[in-house]
Amino acid sequence: MTVSVGMPARRAIPFKDSGGLAVVLKELIEEVQELYQADEVPWVIGYSGGKDSTAVLQLVWRALRELPEEKRTKPVHVISTDTLVENPIVASWVTQSLITMEKAAEEQRLPIKPHRLTPDVKDTFWVGLIGKGYPAPRPKFRWCTERLKIRPSNTFIRNVVREHGETILVLGIRKAESQARARTMARHEQRRVRDRLSPNGNLPNSLVYSPIEAWTNDEVWTFLMQLPNPWGHNNKDLLTMYQGASSDGECPLVVDNTTPSCGDSRFGCWTCTLVDQDKSMAAMIQNDEEKEWMQPLLELRNKLDVRDEDGRRNDKHLRDWRKMNGTIQLFNDQIVHGPYTQESRVNWLRELLGAQTLLRRKGPASVREIELISMGELHEIRRIWVFEKHEVEDLLPKIYEEKTGEKFPGGPLDEHLTLAGDEMELLREVCGDDELHFTTARELLAVERKFRTMTRRAGLFEELEKTIRRGYYENKEDAEQSALRNQREKQAPDLPLFDEETTNAPA
Repeated sequence: MTVSVGMPARRAIPFKDSGGLAVVLKELIEEVQELYQADEVPWVIGYSGGKDSTAVLQLVWRALRELPEEKRTKPVHVISTDTLVENPIVASWVTQSLITMEKAAEEQRLPIKPHRLTPDVKDTFWVGLIGKGYPAPRPKFRWCTERLKIRPSNTFIRNVVREHGETILVLGIRKAESQARARTMARHEQRRVRDRLSPNGNLPNSLVYSPIEAWTNDEVWTFLMQLPNPWGHNNKDLLTMYQGASSDGECPLVVDNTTPSCGDSRFGCWTCTLVDQDKSMAAMIQNDEEKEWMQPLLELRNKLDVRDEDGRRNDKHLRDWRKMNGTIQLFNDQIVHGPYTQESRVNWLRELLGAQTLLRRKGPASVREIELISMGELHEIRRIWVFEKHEVEDLLPKIYEEKTGEKFPGGPLDEHLTLAGDEMELLREVCGDDELHFTTARELLAVERKFRTMTRRAGLFEELEKTIRRGYYENKEDAEQSALRNQREKQAPDLPLFDEETTNAPA
């Protein structure tokens, strides 16, 4: 058998097997028009600003534009979810694209309505991490995706369904993205209720239409480069953005069947610790001097991805050994650590505000107003710290002033606090180095203060008991041994009862 060495892999020329781009485009436009006119069900297009969602939106836009105006009867909502921690370059691109899109749709008399969706303040990344103390996301604790991405879009879609009874989701998903995606799409295909429309397992009364599901990366780029963007956003700029996010700086158009594809660049949240590295942001900084201002973001992201000397992810030293509700949980006879400690959360806030201040002072003019964390998030974090975690020192305004040089624009909480700042320092001095003693005493005082203002004090003793239970251990080792004893007691086998007929005891 002869094996060729060093020969480049050959790939199919885009759209060759389908008769060429013109033929494919004509068939898809007719299909989109037919589906659009088949009923009164509104459409919702998911738009991230990336190549796939841009291609789908561009396809639908062209199809609607070729319809007579009197047949453009139902709305097409374009939704883009901003997690508020998106790569700033991509976030700016998408925001500007939505603005351009809205204006162009009005001018061209198209029923396309763009929407920028964001998570509720209570669900944002920094409120979760700095406020509540959720550790940086991991594959086994992926708390961010549901709150930042899924909830905002699902809420919008459910509202459309509630108003119209049904909706059709138009998505840029493709089988060539990954084997897992291909398997999922194949499974949904078997349950299709109409041609090209698959049921959505997570959202009742919604169907999924994926017009470019069979396209390759090369075919997506061929379509985007050969046809102008109908709402006026330059697709060559999109190509440049992908090129800048590739480690080797290469993102070529397909000129022959050996040219490598440009489709592996992944944009997402700059805070993401679900991956080992943020390769796209690192590549942007490496490939373009004008993007070097993002270096503080990359450094903060790498700090969030805490690792030990062996390179393994390990942030136990930053986290409480009790769960969020104060209980002790064991796994393989070892404590499962809970949220970030107060000290860790304070340090993360300092790091974040420090990075924001640095960018505003030394970054280019385009980022002088950049907002890594909003004032709404800061107010919510302050509320959680003081009233839910009973950290009545109220440190956030001091940290804000320390890192920004500006006074925190929030009123004093003195009337709501158990002790003033000086008194808290005295309590800490009395407790010495015993942090557990200090936090327990502080929480007991906060609970008492909370119930003092109530007409009825029902539930006071229960709250006090919960606080004492959370803090009655001497330290982590004592808590671990106590949990192990409780576990053994629960697992102890039942002893057999004495039987008068078998016992040998003397009468």
